[in-house]
Amino acid sequence: MASYKAFYIQANDDGTFRRSIVQRDTGDLPQNEVLIRVRYSSLNFKDAMSAHGNSAVTRAFPHQGGIDAAGEVVESTSEAFSPGDKVIVTGYDLGMNTAGGLAQYIRVPAAWVLPCPRGLNPKRSMLFGTAGLTAQLCINKLVQMGVTPDSGQVLVTGATGGVGSIAVALLAHRGYEVVASSGKAEQAPMLREIGASEVIDRGELGEANRRPMLKERFAGAVDVVGGDTLANVIKSLQAGGSAACCGLVQSPALETTVLPFILRGVNLLGVDSVEIALAEKQAAWKQLARAAKLPAIERLNTTISLQQVPAALETLFRGGVVGHTLVNVGR
Repeated sequence: MASYKAFYIQANDDGTFRRSIVQRDTGDLPQNEVLIRVRYSSLNFKDAMSAHGNSAVTRAFPHQGGIDAAGEVVESTSEAFSPGDKVIVTGYDLGMNTAGGLAQYIRVPAAWVLPCPRGLNPKRSMLFGTAGLTAQLCINKLVQMGVTPDSGQVLVTGATGGVGSIAVALLAHRGYEVVASSGKAEQAPMLREIGASEVIDRGELGEANRRPMLKERFAGAVDVVGGDTLANVIKSLQAGGSAACCGLVQSPALETTVLPFILRGVNLLGVDSVEIALAEKQAAWKQLARAAKLPAIERLNTTISLQQVPAALETLFRGGVVGHTLVNVGR
């Protein structure tokens, strides 16, 4: 049994929550098959929701947070893994109701664990984390629906966030003409630097519009916002265009009509990075490995220590983070 540091969320009697770094023992972890020494993690909006007591994410407290982890196997009762194996764990119940990766150790089912593919190590994998995996899955859905670089512009909403910024970089790398939508006008130079050909203010698509359809504009879209923004994105798709939906930063509600679907044949594609089949997840990580050395990915990441996580999650919860945050758990 080893002692380790962990980001820990505890409920107060008055219904508020306190967030701190504490010492725990590996004996406190759930009795699953694979014990992993976590080297790197990353921050996601879901982590911030859990840290603020959102019961749709985490049902019971106290809780060790973090939906991402990468490191090496320490012990395994599964023949699939051996001590020293470099591995990635994202999704499933990690960091939701199972002790998560913003800590120096986790113990998880073997079915959740992926070997680091060639080209990725624990650090490079967490430069992407769940955000990068989700962005890749969105792009894959668009490709499956026939959206190519020759099809026309592809919109990315919430483009300065983790999923959005990585999506911009990955799409640009593949030759797409990317339109980035953001509420942070001061970040327009950064968005162009990572590959956006055009930057628009989120207000262009973020307000409720009663018109059933808008001017055809985008061949595809990656939407992390939901709400009125997604409704307007659907109305703005070209005939046969597709929008991959993966978030609800603005709202989980969606008010639209069937007209874009039956008059333009557009497609709304749901993207789930949590419960997807391990084989599909593994294929997406292999795709990310091929983009791991893109300068834009390094540019998008800010590295923090485990001690800085409570403050960083507060900033993320308030919408103040740009890009993606890598956590060096060993620091």
